[in-house]
Amino acid sequence: MSTKSVSVPYNFAGLDDDCSSWETSRVAVIPVPYDLTTTYQTGTRKGPQAVIEASTHMELFDDELHGDVSMIGIHTCDQVEQVTTGPDAMVARVAEVVSRVVDAGKFPVVLGGEHTVTLGAVQAMKKKHAHIGVVQFDAHADLRNTYQGSHYNHACVGRRLNELGKLTQIGTRSLCSEEYDFLASSNIHSFFAKDILQDTAWIEKCIEILPSPIYITIDVDVFDPSIMPSVGTPEPGGLGWYEILHVLRSITAKKQIIGFDIVELCPQPSNHAPDFLAAKLCYKMLGYILLHTS
Repeated sequence: MSTKSVSVPYNFAGLDDDCSSWETSRVAVIPVPYDLTTTYQTGTRKGPQAVIEASTHMELFDDELHGDVSMIGIHTCDQVEQVTTGPDAMVARVAEVVSRVVDAGKFPVVLGGEHTVTLGAVQAMKKKHAHIGVVQFDAHADLRNTYQGSHYNHACVGRRLNELGKLTQIGTRSLCSEEYDFLASSNIHSFFAKDILQDTAWIEKCIEILPSPIYITIDVDVFDPSIMPSVGTPEPGGLGWYEILHVLRSITAKKQIIGFDIVELCPQPSNHAPDFLAAKLCYKMLGYILLHTS
């Protein structure tokens, strides 16, 4: 019996060149290992690597979509190095990288890192689309105007996103009084987790108010910590795997999606299941958005 090991390429989904080259791929995965402004448990800078590592162990055939999502072509870019001069400079760096990807005609997928990286991605999208919507899956409202002296803290992401496009929040279950007051006076639609569980028609209401095109950002703490404990600030009462997939498939079926990110994974060395969840979520979203489109 042969003891020769099989080498798996180190890129998202472990793809060979024919499905992962820059020239032929429709998708560009952009790892951003950044967590300068995290305030509770640090370590989200290790999230992109954990997602990519877990993704190399996925089955590439999707039984729900009846196809191999990797056939769309998924290229993994070099990681975006941290800019240590401040979060505003890091946001500008991410915007620069994402803009290059979009200008090349690729669909951008950002892997964080802390939630601040989303701002750079959406800034890049604004250069191509004057009017966009942003859907934020998140346990936290992130609507502070400033936090710890910065407008670009991860706790301010929702506030800054609202300045860039029409913001809709899904899964919210934690906010301070400042955020509560701001939300009440804003045009943001926020679907709180407690209301989602009691309203069977909420998805239809959500889709009705969403603009198009849309950028989707998913902070993985939107999931219940029983299945996603690997986050910086876990909140009880989150959504389940199939609940999130149902929402995503419903939105992507009706709206044009121009990019997405998955952020705030804080890997735990003793538990790799959350890493795999994040990788599978990314793959599922690519399938929903791109598998059966020309």
